[in-house]
Amino acid sequence: MNAAATHLAATEVRAIAHRTRGTTHGPITRLMSPSDLGQVLKPFVFLDLVNFQPGAARQGFGMHPHSGIATLTFLTQGDVRYEDTTGQSGVLLAGGVEWMQAGSGVWHTGAPVGNTPGQGFQLWVALPAALENTLARSQYLAPSDVPQEGPARVLLGRYGAAQSAIAPPSDMTYLSVQLAAGERWRYMPPAGHTVAWVAVAAGQLNTGADTVAAGELAAFEHSEQAIDFVAQGEETRFVLGSTAPHPHELVLGAYSVHTSRAALTQGEAEIRRMGMELRQAGRLG
Repeated sequence: MNAAATHLAATEVRAIAHRTRGTTHGPITRLMSPSDLGQVLKPFVFLDLVNFQPGAARQGFGMHPHSGIATLTFLTQGDVRYEDTTGQSGVLLAGGVEWMQAGSGVWHTGAPVGNTPGQGFQLWVALPAALENTLARSQYLAPSDVPQEGPARVLLGRYGAAQSAIAPPSDMTYLSVQLAAGERWRYMPPAGHTVAWVAVAAGQLNTGADTVAAGELAAFEHSEQAIDFVAQGEETRFVLGSTAPHPHELVLGAYSVHTSRAALTQGEAEIRRMGMELRQAGRLG
């Protein structure tokens, strides 16, 4: 056992309850979906690790719908062109944040631009009943508008003195963290945040309980216990989420997650209506 692992072993260690490498199709590795680990980590219900390569086939996401959820897209490298049916379009620069609160229904699309390989994550968050069928809204943060505390950039919620400009739909924290080789970092969840997980984009983390390598998601046992990390051997980039548990069942559609069958029916009807309008306008095939 190396010195870093020995240091962590001397403290109380929060155990890893689940881990996965997901499934990879082209540039996308699906680490979590609402039908598997999303049931354990809700309201975090879906996570894609994206690795876009310039000039490769099947890059980006065609125009597609959602309802009942919010999506957060964050790339540590590479820029993405976006468009959505709230009327927004443009280029999200590396280090910026796209927040799409789908509510009753939205369509959006995104694709990498430029010659820099793109790497980052897209997260889905299940909305509470009060928000799942409200009007869609989107918010885009430039890299300079994403606050930082120590090695962590705050994408949602608060960490230390840093608070995201995006109002989360429920009590949650979502961070992008970069540690130098051998660097230690402790995360103390806010009170009530018994759900916690990490997903590693590059490098590897020692958690005292185990090592989490690039391309893995690890879900911790439910508790409010702190989690200690050490970057092993090289610079390590990862995202971390913590939250209070989602008190609702996950009722699933093809592109939607709702809290009840009635809410799902309403959301799916709205995205079908919007889809017909997009086809009539020549924006869908």
